[in-house]
Amino acid sequence: MRPHIHFPLIARRNPTDDAYPIRIQDSLFAKHALPVSARTTTLSEQLPPYPGAIHAHWQATANTKGFDIIKRIRDRYHLALRCHACAHVHASRIYTLVSAQPQCPACLLGRLERDARAAGLTHLRRDPAHRHYSFYRAACGHQLRRQHEIIRRVAAGTTELRCESCHAAIEAAEARRRGWMQTGPDPEGDPNYRIYTHADGCGVLQRIARANMQTGRFTCATCGEAWVASGSFLYAMAFTLANGRELVKLGYSRDPTSRLLHQLRMDRDIPCEFLRVVPMATGQLAIRTEKALHVRLRHAHPDAVVDPASYRDQIRVRSENYDAALTPQILSMLDDIEKKAAAA
Repeated sequence: MRPHIHFPLIARRNPTDDAYPIRIQDSLFAKHALPVSARTTTLSEQLPPYPGAIHAHWQATANTKGFDIIKRIRDRYHLALRCHACAHVHASRIYTLVSAQPQCPACLLGRLERDARAAGLTHLRRDPAHRHYSFYRAACGHQLRRQHEIIRRVAAGTTELRCESCHAAIEAAEARRRGWMQTGPDPEGDPNYRIYTHADGCGVLQRIARANMQTGRFTCATCGEAWVASGSFLYAMAFTLANGRELVKLGYSRDPTSRLLHQLRMDRDIPCEFLRVVPMATGQLAIRTEKALHVRLRHAHPDAVVDPASYRDQIRVRSENYDAALTPQILSMLDDIEKKAAAA
């Protein structure tokens, strides 16, 4: 039967010296971020030697695990191990050596630094409060605290990294572009919502989904106009499908840019551009005019209407797309509408 090894809470520097008791958790190892079994120390730190024998089976075990035992140190429970890979010397408990795999602090730090570089970061230091975390410098200059496993995933390309400071600035800029100011998180705890202040309007506080703030698909509950009464636009957009076919789309929207970027494009790489944007006094006038234009086009050019099946996975719309050969006539119709609006 193997003898039971007992490690008391109180260890002493020397078995014959009762004047200097040291609590294990208060020793010089406690100031490092690594586990107790692998606290970083070096011979230059003048670790007090311990006058005990180094047993052959300890040395053999250390060798199979990638280390040499340099000497016994501190007390009867600790050894100084030298790493075969980097020659770094660190303190380790005997129990850790014989029952587990000691970790070389220098090699571990090297892995953390390599992972950080592969993820586009600079490793700054280990987190003394949690051995699985470190502090990093991002490319933007901000300091991040992340779990080591997350950084490995970023380096492998399986996940992405987001800087909290930069992300907060992005959200604030999104709100400013819409005339609002981000005030705080959602009081209901929904991560998709924020509280905003209508800075360029009535000053009301309103709970709005961030996605809607990005796309502009919302109105102020206090001073906002309904879409039928607020200004709108007619537009013509050009698309080039994956098979090379060119289309022209005629439509209306209160925010054509948002409509294109956040709604119409299913394939983010599809070539597309605005051909013409015509302001309309109200949403009601815009939809009425747009419907009349489609009636005229379908009646005069039925063969130019494109089958929705040809763009089903690329453009999120069921109709309103025509062959690009019809582009000059559509632009001419929009020009006439714009001239009439200017003359009115």
